[in-house]
Amino acid sequence: MSDHQNLLAEQRRALILDEVRRHGGVRVNELTRKLKVSDMTVRRDLDALARQGVIEKVHGGAVPVVDGSTHEPGFEAKSALELSAKEDIARAAAAMAVPGTAIALSGGTTTYALARHLLDVPDLTVVTNSVRVAEVFYAAQPAGGAGGQRPGAATVVLTGGVRTPSDSLVGPVADQAIRSLHFDVLFLGVHGISVEAGLSTPNLAEAETNRRFVHSARRVVVVADHTKWGTVGLSSFATLGQIDTLVTDGGLPARAREEINEQLPGLIVAGDEEDV
Repeated sequence: MSDHQNLLAEQRRALILDEVRRHGGVRVNELTRKLKVSDMTVRRDLDALARQGVIEKVHGGAVPVVDGSTHEPGFEAKSALELSAKEDIARAAAAMAVPGTAIALSGGTTTYALARHLLDVPDLTVVTNSVRVAEVFYAAQPAGGAGGQRPGAATVVLTGGVRTPSDSLVGPVADQAIRSLHFDVLFLGVHGISVEAGLSTPNLAEAETNRRFVHSARRVVVVADHTKWGTVGLSSFATLGQIDTLVTDGGLPARAREEINEQLPGLIVAGDEEDV
């Protein structure tokens, strides 16, 4: 890391988290030297990351939190992570939405960011199992509803089901609703993605619901920031061969890009001058 005095807190904390994950731990004095900020600033950053549940503070520094394959963070905890990356991914993915088509959005904080970018795409039919995604579209309607839907507003179908910690609706009700539908494009958020395990989640019921989404879509677009690469949850629900495009961010290492290009027809790295 070079000169980081002018970094925003979010960017600085992302760099700290990357250091913790890559080296298995960091010391406060190392971070103050590398980031060229005060000891107090580093300790505040570590406090913030510890509250998000992504690091554990230890004497003189921090170590990564090793999540079990069944650990499922809540929506609020995940929404505070990789904010800039998620916005870049959402912007790139939204450009793939064609007016007048039927799309599906799974649950997740990246699909939540994507939903906000889809508000200006006219005449979409949006099927989602995410309470948060549905709220984005509902909130965009005129207050009071006296004038009906705004012109070109999306038609939103919320699947129903049992709510998970990430505010997704899963289970037999959601599965049955999705099974009877067909989508032009599925925008899919994931807990983890790897060559060996494919797409995975710590929630067994969510795995089945996501499996139904994948089977009902003509095209599958996974939206996932670079931290999801190499993460494996309890249950796999799709192979990399079932994905048409992965939209990720520039934090994805070169080796991972090579592996993905060997496995997938399409890789879009949001923020790169040219898509890979």
